[in-house]
Amino acid sequence: MRHKAPLRKFWLRTLAMSVVPLALGIGTAAVHAQDDDEDKRKYEDIETQQRQAVGRECGAVLEDVQTITEEEKWQQALNTLQTKGRNACQTSYEKSQVSNFLGYVFYSLERYQDAIRAYTNMVNEPEADPKQAISTRYTIAQLYMIIEDYANAARQLEIWMEQSPIVGSDAKVLLAQAYYQVDRKNDSLRLVEEAINEQEAKGNLPKESWWSLQRVLYYEKNDYRKVVDILKKLIRHYPSFSYWRQLGGMYGELGAEMNQLVATEMPYLAGEMDQERQLLSLAYMYMGASAPYRGARIIEEGMQAGQIERNAENLEVLGMAWQQAQSSDKALPVLEQAAQKSGEGEIYSRLAGVYLDLDQNEKAVAAARNAVRRGDLKRTGMTYMNLGSALVNLHCYDDAIKAFRQSAKYDDSKKYATRWIQYAEKEGERRAKLIESGADIATCQI
Repeated sequence: MRHKAPLRKFWLRTLAMSVVPLALGIGTAAVHAQDDDEDKRKYEDIETQQRQAVGRECGAVLEDVQTITEEEKWQQALNTLQTKGRNACQTSYEKSQVSNFLGYVFYSLERYQDAIRAYTNMVNEPEADPKQAISTRYTIAQLYMIIEDYANAARQLEIWMEQSPIVGSDAKVLLAQAYYQVDRKNDSLRLVEEAINEQEAKGNLPKESWWSLQRVLYYEKNDYRKVVDILKKLIRHYPSFSYWRQLGGMYGELGAEMNQLVATEMPYLAGEMDQERQLLSLAYMYMGASAPYRGARIIEEGMQAGQIERNAENLEVLGMAWQQAQSSDKALPVLEQAAQKSGEGEIYSRLAGVYLDLDQNEKAVAAARNAVRRGDLKRTGMTYMNLGSALVNLHCYDDAIKAFRQSAKYDDSKKYATRWIQYAEKEGERRAKLIESGADIATCQI
Protein backbone atom coordinates (compact mmCIF):
# COMPACT_ATOMS: atom_id res chain seq x y z
CA MET A 1 0.00 0.00 0.00
CA ARG A 2 1.50 3.35 -1.00
CA HIS A 3 0.91 5.18 2.33
CA LYS A 4 2.51 2.53 4.49
CA ALA A 5 6.14 2.47 3.43
CA PRO A 6 7.26 5.94 4.62
CA LEU A 7 5.83 5.48 8.11
CA ARG A 8 7.21 1.98 8.51
CA LYS A 9 10.65 2.89 7.21
CA PHE A 10 11.08 5.77 9.62
CA TRP A 11 9.69 3.83 12.55
CA LEU A 12 12.04 0.87 12.07
CA ARG A 13 15.00 3.22 11.67
CA THR A 14 14.06 5.00 14.88
CA LEU A 15 13.89 1.74 16.80
CA ALA A 16 17.17 0.52 15.38
CA MET A 17 18.96 3.68 16.50
CA SER A 18 17.58 3.55 20.03
CA VAL A 19 19.54 1.93 22.87
CA VAL A 20 16.24 1.43 24.62
CA PRO A 21 13.86 1.04 21.64
CA LEU A 22 10.68 1.16 23.65
CA ALA A 23 11.61 4.51 25.16
CA LEU A 24 11.43 6.15 21.75
CA GLY A 25 8.25 6.52 19.74
CA ILE A 26 7.18 4.68 16.65
CA GLY A 27 8.10 7.81 14.77
CA THR A 28 5.98 9.48 12.14
CA ALA A 29 6.03 11.30 8.88
CA ALA A 30 6.60 14.50 10.79
CA VAL A 31 10.21 14.03 9.87
CA HIS A 32 9.11 14.52 6.26
CA ALA A 33 8.26 18.10 7.08
CA GLN A 34 11.86 18.94 7.78
CA ASP A 35 13.59 20.62 4.90
CA ASP A 36 17.29 20.48 5.73
CA ASP A 37 19.87 19.79 8.43
CA GLU A 38 19.61 23.32 9.77
CA ASP A 39 15.90 22.87 10.46
CA LYS A 40 16.51 19.48 12.05
CA ARG A 41 19.02 20.96 14.50
CA LYS A 42 16.29 23.22 15.85
CA TYR A 43 14.88 20.19 17.59
CA GLU A 44 17.86 20.32 19.92
CA ASP A 45 16.38 23.41 21.55
CA ILE A 46 13.03 21.86 22.44
CA GLU A 47 12.41 21.35 26.14
CA THR A 48 11.50 17.77 26.89
CA GLN A 49 10.74 15.88 30.03
CA GLN A 50 13.32 13.52 31.35
CA ARG A 51 12.68 10.25 29.60
CA GLN A 52 10.42 8.12 31.70
CA ALA A 53 11.65 4.73 32.76
CA VAL A 54 9.76 1.69 31.57
CA GLY A 55 9.29 -1.12 34.01
CA ARG A 56 10.91 -4.47 33.43
CA GLU A 57 7.61 -6.28 32.79
CA CYS A 58 6.31 -3.62 30.36
CA GLY A 59 9.68 -3.38 28.66
CA ALA A 60 9.78 -7.11 27.98
CA VAL A 61 6.33 -7.01 26.38
CA LEU A 62 7.15 -4.02 24.16
CA GLU A 63 10.44 -5.57 23.05
CA ASP A 64 8.51 -8.71 22.04
CA VAL A 65 6.05 -6.55 20.12
CA GLN A 66 8.93 -4.80 18.35
CA THR A 67 10.28 -8.14 17.16
CA ILE A 68 6.84 -9.26 16.02
CA THR A 69 6.20 -6.07 14.08
CA GLU A 70 9.58 -6.29 12.35
CA GLU A 71 8.34 -9.63 11.03
CA GLU A 72 5.07 -7.91 10.02
CA LYS A 73 2.95 -10.27 12.09
CA TRP A 74 0.40 -7.57 12.69
CA GLN A 75 -2.43 -9.58 14.20
CA GLN A 76 -0.09 -11.26 16.68
CA ALA A 77 1.35 -7.87 17.62
CA LEU A 78 -2.17 -6.50 18.12
CA ASN A 79 -3.18 -9.41 20.36
CA THR A 80 -0.03 -9.02 22.45
CA LEU A 81 -0.54 -5.29 22.95
CA GLN A 82 -4.22 -5.63 23.80
CA THR A 83 -3.62 -8.35 26.38
CA LYS A 84 -0.10 -8.44 27.83
CA GLY A 85 0.66 -4.84 27.03
CA ARG A 86 -2.32 -3.37 28.78
CA ASN A 87 -1.77 -5.57 31.84
CA ALA A 88 1.96 -4.99 32.13
CA CYS A 89 2.11 -1.28 31.22
CA GLN A 90 0.32 0.83 33.82
CA THR A 91 2.10 4.18 34.12
CA SER A 92 1.04 7.04 31.89
CA TYR A 93 4.32 6.94 29.98
CA GLU A 94 4.08 3.18 29.49
CA LYS A 95 0.50 3.56 28.25
CA SER A 96 1.66 6.17 25.75
CA GLN A 97 4.11 3.64 24.32
CA VAL A 98 1.46 0.93 24.10
CA SER A 99 -0.87 3.37 22.30
CA ASN A 100 1.94 4.36 19.96
CA PHE A 101 2.60 0.73 19.04
CA LEU A 102 -1.14 0.13 18.65
CA GLY A 103 -1.44 3.09 16.31
CA TYR A 104 1.28 1.71 14.07
CA VAL A 105 -0.14 -1.81 14.06
CA PHE A 106 -3.65 -0.56 13.23
CA TYR A 107 -2.14 1.56 10.48
CA SER A 108 -0.35 -1.47 9.05
CA LEU A 109 -3.65 -3.37 9.10
CA GLU A 110 -5.24 -0.43 7.25
CA ARG A 111 -7.59 0.14 10.17
CA TYR A 112 -7.14 3.88 9.98
CA GLN A 113 -9.90 4.95 12.35
CA ASP A 114 -8.50 2.66 15.03
CA ALA A 115 -5.01 4.00 14.32
CA ILE A 116 -6.25 7.56 14.80
CA ARG A 117 -7.87 6.65 18.12
CA ALA A 118 -4.71 4.90 19.34
CA TYR A 119 -2.42 7.78 18.36
CA THR A 120 -4.83 10.27 19.93
CA ASN A 121 -4.69 8.27 23.17
CA MET A 122 -0.91 8.47 23.01
CA VAL A 123 -0.94 12.26 22.54
CA ASN A 124 -3.40 12.69 25.42
CA GLU A 125 -1.34 10.74 27.96
CA PRO A 126 -0.11 13.26 30.59
CA GLU A 127 3.38 11.76 30.74
CA ALA A 128 3.84 11.19 27.02
CA ASP A 129 7.18 12.36 25.67
CA PRO A 130 6.48 15.90 24.34
CA LYS A 131 8.67 15.58 21.28
CA GLN A 132 7.08 12.25 20.42
CA ALA A 133 3.60 13.65 21.00
CA ILE A 134 4.24 16.55 18.61
CA SER A 135 5.39 14.28 15.80
CA THR A 136 2.49 11.90 16.44
CA ARG A 137 0.05 14.78 16.04
CA TYR A 138 1.38 15.14 12.48
CA THR A 139 0.78 11.42 11.91
CA ILE A 140 -2.82 11.80 13.06
CA ALA A 141 -3.29 14.58 10.52
CA GLN A 142 -1.87 12.37 7.77
CA LEU A 143 -4.24 9.58 8.70
CA TYR A 144 -7.20 11.94 8.53
CA MET A 145 -6.00 12.89 5.03
CA ILE A 146 -5.92 9.21 4.08
CA ILE A 147 -9.55 8.70 5.11
CA GLU A 148 -10.48 12.02 3.46
CA ASP A 149 -11.60 13.68 6.68
CA TYR A 150 -10.05 16.95 5.65
CA ALA A 151 -11.62 19.14 8.33
CA ASN A 152 -10.05 17.09 11.14
CA ALA A 153 -6.80 16.84 9.21
CA ALA A 154 -6.67 20.63 9.04
CA ARG A 155 -7.43 20.98 12.75
CA GLN A 156 -4.69 18.53 13.70
CA LEU A 157 -2.17 20.26 11.46
CA GLU A 158 -3.06 23.65 12.93
CA ILE A 159 -2.44 22.29 16.45
CA TRP A 160 0.78 20.66 15.30
CA MET A 161 2.03 23.91 13.79
CA GLU A 162 1.42 25.73 17.07
CA GLN A 163 3.43 23.14 18.99
CA SER A 164 6.20 22.22 16.58
CA PRO A 165 9.49 24.15 16.67
CA ILE A 166 9.83 23.44 12.94
CA VAL A 167 7.16 23.94 10.31
CA GLY A 168 8.64 22.92 6.98
CA SER A 169 7.39 23.48 3.48
CA ASP A 170 5.95 19.97 3.13
CA ALA A 171 3.76 20.49 6.17
CA LYS A 172 2.49 23.80 4.84
CA VAL A 173 1.52 22.21 1.55
CA LEU A 174 -0.20 19.35 3.37
CA LEU A 175 -2.32 21.87 5.25
CA ALA A 176 -2.88 23.75 1.99
CA GLN A 177 -4.27 20.53 0.49
CA ALA A 178 -6.59 20.09 3.46
CA TYR A 179 -7.72 23.72 3.22
CA TYR A 180 -8.45 23.26 -0.47
CA GLN A 181 -10.71 20.30 0.28
CA VAL A 182 -12.71 22.26 2.88
CA ASP A 183 -13.06 25.23 0.52
CA ARG A 184 -10.62 27.53 2.26
CA LYS A 185 -9.05 28.38 -1.07
CA ASN A 186 -7.40 31.67 -0.11
CA ASP A 187 -5.69 30.09 2.90
CA SER A 188 -4.64 27.19 0.71
CA LEU A 189 -3.07 29.50 -1.88
CA ARG A 190 -1.28 31.52 0.79
CA LEU A 191 0.35 28.42 2.26
CA VAL A 192 1.36 26.75 -0.99
CA GLU A 193 2.90 29.98 -2.26
CA GLU A 194 4.75 30.40 1.03
CA ALA A 195 6.17 26.89 0.67
CA ILE A 196 7.18 27.45 -2.96
CA ASN A 197 8.83 30.78 -2.17
CA GLU A 198 10.75 29.24 0.73
CA GLN A 199 12.22 26.53 -1.45
CA GLU A 200 13.03 28.86 -4.34
CA ALA A 201 14.77 31.25 -1.90
CA LYS A 202 17.00 28.33 -0.82
CA GLY A 203 17.77 27.47 -4.43
CA ASN A 204 15.70 24.29 -4.22
CA LEU A 205 13.25 23.04 -6.82
CA PRO A 206 9.65 23.06 -5.53
CA LYS A 207 7.83 19.78 -5.89
CA GLU A 208 5.68 19.20 -8.95
CA SER A 209 2.57 18.64 -6.84
CA TRP A 210 3.03 22.04 -5.19
CA TRP A 211 2.94 23.89 -8.48
CA SER A 212 0.02 21.70 -9.56
CA LEU A 213 -2.01 22.75 -6.52
CA GLN A 214 -1.05 26.38 -7.08
CA ARG A 215 -2.12 26.06 -10.72
CA VAL A 216 -5.53 24.68 -9.78
CA LEU A 217 -6.11 27.44 -7.24
CA TYR A 218 -5.31 30.19 -9.74
CA TYR A 219 -7.42 28.48 -12.38
CA GLU A 220 -10.40 28.53 -10.05
CA LYS A 221 -9.80 32.25 -9.54
CA ASN A 222 -9.91 32.65 -13.35
CA ASP A 223 -6.38 34.07 -13.27
CA TYR A 224 -5.32 32.39 -16.51
CA ARG A 225 -2.16 34.46 -16.97
CA LYS A 226 -0.85 33.17 -13.65
CA VAL A 227 -1.78 29.63 -14.68
CA VAL A 228 0.24 30.11 -17.87
CA ASP A 229 3.28 31.19 -15.83
CA ILE A 230 2.99 28.11 -13.59
CA LEU A 231 2.54 25.75 -16.52
CA LYS A 232 5.71 27.14 -18.12
CA LYS A 233 7.61 26.28 -14.92
CA LEU A 234 6.13 22.79 -14.88
CA ILE A 235 7.07 22.25 -18.53
CA ARG A 236 10.62 23.41 -17.85
CA HIS A 237 11.24 21.41 -14.67
CA TYR A 238 8.80 18.49 -14.95
CA PRO A 239 8.35 17.97 -18.71
CA SER A 240 5.04 16.41 -19.63
CA PHE A 241 2.98 16.73 -22.78
CA SER A 242 -0.14 16.97 -20.64
CA TYR A 243 1.17 20.35 -19.46
CA TRP A 244 1.60 21.45 -23.07
CA ARG A 245 -2.04 20.55 -23.72
CA GLN A 246 -3.13 22.49 -20.64
CA LEU A 247 -1.01 25.45 -21.72
CA GLY A 248 -2.75 25.40 -25.08
CA GLY A 249 -6.10 25.48 -23.31
CA MET A 250 -5.06 28.47 -21.21
CA TYR A 251 -3.86 30.38 -24.27
CA GLY A 252 -7.27 29.64 -25.77
CA GLU A 253 -8.95 31.18 -22.73
CA LEU A 254 -6.76 34.27 -23.19
CA GLY A 255 -7.53 34.51 -26.89
CA ALA A 256 -3.86 34.01 -27.84
CA GLU A 257 -4.72 31.74 -30.76
CA MET A 258 -1.26 31.39 -32.29
CA ASN A 259 0.30 30.53 -28.91
CA GLN A 260 -2.55 28.09 -28.37
CA LEU A 261 -1.80 26.43 -31.69
CA VAL A 262 1.92 26.14 -31.00
CA ALA A 263 1.42 24.74 -27.50
CA THR A 264 -1.20 22.25 -28.67
CA GLU A 265 0.90 21.17 -31.63
CA MET A 266 3.87 20.12 -29.48
CA PRO A 267 2.30 16.87 -28.20
CA TYR A 268 1.08 16.09 -31.71
CA LEU A 269 4.52 16.47 -33.27
CA ALA A 270 5.95 14.21 -30.58
CA GLY A 271 3.36 11.53 -31.28
CA GLU A 272 1.70 12.06 -27.89
CA MET A 273 -1.74 12.93 -29.24
CA ASP A 274 -3.99 10.08 -30.33
CA GLN A 275 -7.48 10.88 -29.06
CA GLU A 276 -10.10 11.89 -31.58
CA ARG A 277 -11.25 14.95 -29.67
CA GLN A 278 -7.70 16.29 -29.35
CA LEU A 279 -6.86 15.71 -33.01
CA LEU A 280 -10.04 17.34 -34.26
CA SER A 281 -9.50 20.28 -31.94
CA LEU A 282 -6.01 20.78 -33.36
CA ALA A 283 -7.37 20.53 -36.90
CA TYR A 284 -9.93 23.23 -36.14
CA MET A 285 -7.14 25.45 -34.77
CA TYR A 286 -5.25 25.13 -38.03
CA MET A 287 -8.37 25.94 -40.00
CA GLY A 288 -8.95 28.99 -37.81
CA ALA A 289 -5.33 30.05 -38.34
CA SER A 290 -5.79 30.06 -42.13
CA ALA A 291 -3.90 26.79 -42.51
CA PRO A 292 -6.78 24.46 -43.57
CA TYR A 293 -4.48 22.17 -45.55
CA ARG A 294 -2.61 21.25 -42.35
CA GLY A 295 -5.91 20.69 -40.57
CA ALA A 296 -7.14 18.42 -43.35
CA ARG A 297 -3.93 16.38 -43.23
CA ILE A 298 -4.27 15.86 -39.47
CA ILE A 299 -7.81 14.55 -39.86
CA GLU A 300 -6.93 12.40 -42.86
CA GLU A 301 -3.93 10.84 -41.09
CA GLY A 302 -6.00 10.32 -37.96
CA MET A 303 -8.62 8.43 -39.95
CA GLN A 304 -5.97 6.31 -41.62
CA ALA A 305 -4.51 5.45 -38.21
CA GLY A 306 -7.93 4.59 -36.80
CA GLN A 307 -7.71 7.43 -34.28
CA ILE A 308 -10.57 9.41 -35.83
CA GLU A 309 -13.80 7.65 -36.70
CA ARG A 310 -14.78 7.86 -40.35
CA ASN A 311 -18.35 8.94 -39.61
CA ALA A 312 -20.47 11.52 -41.41
CA GLU A 313 -19.69 14.34 -39.01
CA ASN A 314 -15.92 13.90 -39.17
CA LEU A 315 -15.98 13.40 -42.93
CA GLU A 316 -17.87 16.66 -43.25
CA VAL A 317 -15.16 18.46 -41.26
CA LEU A 318 -12.48 16.90 -43.45
CA GLY A 319 -14.34 17.92 -46.58
CA MET A 320 -14.75 21.44 -45.24
CA ALA A 321 -10.99 21.64 -44.55
CA TRP A 322 -10.12 20.50 -48.08
CA GLN A 323 -12.67 22.95 -49.45
CA GLN A 324 -11.12 25.83 -47.48
CA ALA A 325 -7.71 24.73 -48.75
CA GLN A 326 -9.12 25.10 -52.29
CA SER A 327 -8.60 21.40 -52.90
CA SER A 328 -12.04 20.67 -54.30
CA ASP A 329 -10.86 17.44 -55.91
CA LYS A 330 -9.97 16.11 -52.44
CA ALA A 331 -13.08 17.54 -50.80
CA LEU A 332 -15.47 15.94 -53.32
CA PRO A 333 -15.11 12.21 -52.50
CA VAL A 334 -15.04 12.95 -48.78
CA LEU A 335 -18.25 14.97 -48.84
CA GLU A 336 -19.92 12.39 -51.07
CA GLN A 337 -19.19 9.75 -48.44
CA ALA A 338 -20.43 12.07 -45.70
CA ALA A 339 -23.69 12.72 -47.59
CA GLN A 340 -24.27 9.00 -48.10
CA LYS A 341 -23.70 8.30 -44.43
CA SER A 342 -25.84 11.09 -42.97
CA GLY A 343 -28.22 12.38 -45.63
CA GLU A 344 -28.22 15.78 -43.87
CA GLY A 345 -29.06 18.87 -45.86
CA GLU A 346 -25.98 20.78 -44.70
CA ILE A 347 -23.60 18.22 -46.19
CA TYR A 348 -25.48 18.31 -49.52
CA SER A 349 -25.17 22.07 -49.43
CA ARG A 350 -21.39 21.83 -49.07
CA LEU A 351 -21.34 19.20 -51.77
CA ALA A 352 -23.20 21.52 -54.13
CA GLY A 353 -20.50 24.15 -53.65
CA VAL A 354 -17.73 21.65 -54.45
CA TYR A 355 -19.55 20.43 -57.57
CA LEU A 356 -19.91 24.04 -58.65
CA ASP A 357 -16.18 24.69 -58.13
CA LEU A 358 -15.39 21.64 -60.29
CA ASP A 359 -17.83 22.78 -63.00
CA GLN A 360 -20.01 19.72 -62.46
CA ASN A 361 -23.12 21.85 -62.72
CA GLU A 362 -25.81 19.19 -63.10
CA LYS A 363 -24.56 17.48 -59.93
CA ALA A 364 -24.42 20.88 -58.24
CA VAL A 365 -28.09 21.48 -59.09
CA ALA A 366 -29.12 18.08 -57.81
CA ALA A 367 -27.13 18.46 -54.58
CA ALA A 368 -28.45 21.98 -53.91
CA ARG A 369 -32.05 20.96 -54.49
CA ASN A 370 -31.50 17.95 -52.24
CA ALA A 371 -30.10 20.25 -49.56
CA VAL A 372 -33.08 22.60 -49.73
CA ARG A 373 -35.49 19.69 -49.61
CA ARG A 374 -33.81 18.16 -46.55
CA GLY A 375 -33.54 21.54 -44.82
CA ASP A 376 -31.82 22.45 -41.52
CA LEU A 377 -29.23 24.53 -43.37
CA LYS A 378 -26.84 26.97 -41.75
CA ARG A 379 -26.81 29.34 -44.75
CA THR A 380 -29.89 28.67 -46.84
CA GLY A 381 -29.34 31.81 -48.91
CA MET A 382 -25.92 30.62 -50.05
CA THR A 383 -27.35 27.23 -51.01
CA TYR A 384 -29.83 29.00 -53.29
CA MET A 385 -26.94 31.09 -54.65
CA ASN A 386 -25.02 27.95 -55.60
CA LEU A 387 -28.16 26.51 -57.17
CA GLY A 388 -28.74 29.67 -59.20
CA SER A 389 -25.10 29.81 -60.31
CA ALA A 390 -25.15 26.22 -61.50
CA LEU A 391 -28.39 26.85 -63.38
CA VAL A 392 -26.88 29.92 -65.08
CA ASN A 393 -23.93 27.76 -66.18
CA LEU A 394 -26.47 25.34 -67.67
CA HIS A 395 -28.28 28.25 -69.39
CA CYS A 396 -31.45 27.63 -67.37
CA TYR A 397 -32.03 31.31 -66.73
CA ASP A 398 -35.67 31.25 -65.65
CA ASP A 399 -34.98 28.61 -63.00
CA ALA A 400 -31.81 30.46 -61.99
CA ILE A 401 -33.79 33.68 -61.45
CA LYS A 402 -36.20 31.79 -59.20
CA ALA A 403 -33.29 30.43 -57.16
CA PHE A 404 -31.67 33.88 -56.84
CA ARG A 405 -34.98 35.39 -55.71
CA GLN A 406 -35.12 32.81 -52.93
CA SER A 407 -31.53 33.68 -52.03
CA ALA A 408 -32.40 37.39 -51.91
CA LYS A 409 -34.71 36.70 -48.97
CA TYR A 410 -31.66 36.15 -46.71
CA ASP A 411 -29.53 39.03 -45.47
CA ASP A 412 -26.19 37.30 -45.96
CA SER A 413 -26.81 36.72 -49.68
CA LYS A 414 -29.32 39.43 -50.66
CA LYS A 415 -26.75 41.81 -52.17
CA TYR A 416 -25.16 39.22 -54.45
CA ALA A 417 -28.47 37.55 -55.33
CA THR A 418 -29.90 40.87 -56.57
CA ARG A 419 -26.96 41.38 -58.90
CA TRP A 420 -27.24 37.84 -60.23
CA ILE A 421 -30.95 38.30 -60.91
CA GLN A 422 -30.13 41.27 -63.10
CA TYR A 423 -27.39 39.35 -64.89
CA ALA A 424 -29.57 36.26 -65.44
CA GLU A 425 -32.43 38.36 -66.81
CA LYS A 426 -30.19 40.20 -69.29
CA GLU A 427 -28.23 37.11 -70.31
CA GLY A 428 -31.42 35.13 -70.76
CA GLU A 429 -32.90 37.85 -72.99
CA ARG A 430 -29.68 38.12 -75.00
CA ARG A 431 -29.44 34.38 -75.65
CA ALA A 432 -33.15 34.17 -76.48
CA LYS A 433 -32.69 36.81 -79.20
CA LEU A 434 -29.68 34.95 -80.56
CA ILE A 435 -31.67 31.75 -80.82
CA GLU A 436 -34.53 33.62 -82.54
CA SER A 437 -31.96 34.87 -85.03
CA GLY A 438 -31.00 31.30 -85.81
CA ALA A 439 -27.84 31.02 -83.69
CA ASP A 440 -26.94 27.48 -82.78
CA ILE A 441 -26.11 27.84 -79.10
CA ALA A 442 -26.66 25.69 -76.03
CA THR A 443 -30.00 25.83 -74.23
CA CYS A 444 -31.23 24.52 -70.88
CA GLN A 445 -31.31 20.73 -70.85
CA ILE A 446 -32.66 20.00 -67.34
